[in-house]
Amino acid sequence: MLELVIFDADGVLFDSIESNISYYNAIFAAIGEPPLNRLEEVNSISHAADQVYKDRAGSDSLKLEQMRAVARSMDQKPFFRLLRPPMELRPFMQRLRQRYKIGLATNRSATVPGLIEHLDLNGIFHAVASALDRVPPKPAPDILHLCLQRAGVSGERAVYVGDSLVDQVAARAAGIRFIAVGTRIAHECSIGSIEELPGVLDQLNAAG
Repeated sequence: MLELVIFDADGVLFDSIESNISYYNAIFAAIGEPPLNRLEEVNSISHAADQVYKDRAGSDSLKLEQMRAVARSMDQKPFFRLLRPPMELRPFMQRLRQRYKIGLATNRSATVPGLIEHLDLNGIFHAVASALDRVPPKPAPDILHLCLQRAGVSGERAVYVGDSLVDQVAARAAGIRFIAVGTRIAHECSIGSIEELPGVLDQLNAAG
């Protein structure tokens, strides 16, 4: 039986495309860089922030440090207001929490505490792991392993809900079952949004 449901953040708990693009473009503009190109826009949804900076900076270490410095000083609240959850998240999570432990495993880093507060999800998660923990980001399994450890649950009793190939690869490497959200990846266990999740969890439990 499943004990732990771990959520990715971007593309799962909310649509963050507009928010992420605005965030990175603001950072780039602050140091005189052009906006994200199309590939960078796609990567901004699932890659860790520092990876986005490294991809843009290339071998220019000064540019990389400039982007990091701007990010550290930037007010996150205007970008949080651009997030689009599919529903009011707290009541949904509270209902799910009656049956399962709830985890969050994301490549986000410094924005995680403010994000949880903005979404009114304080006290919901039994375990949170992110790039803020200074472990390798997904697709490495380290963030998921850390979430399992903090929740006190083994991988075979957990499921990871994600929206990207990065999430799927990380789940496989961590030995956790995977549920795909949205249309960004094809997977045998897929849902349109997390509103459909309780029914799929029932099916997984029934199937053992």
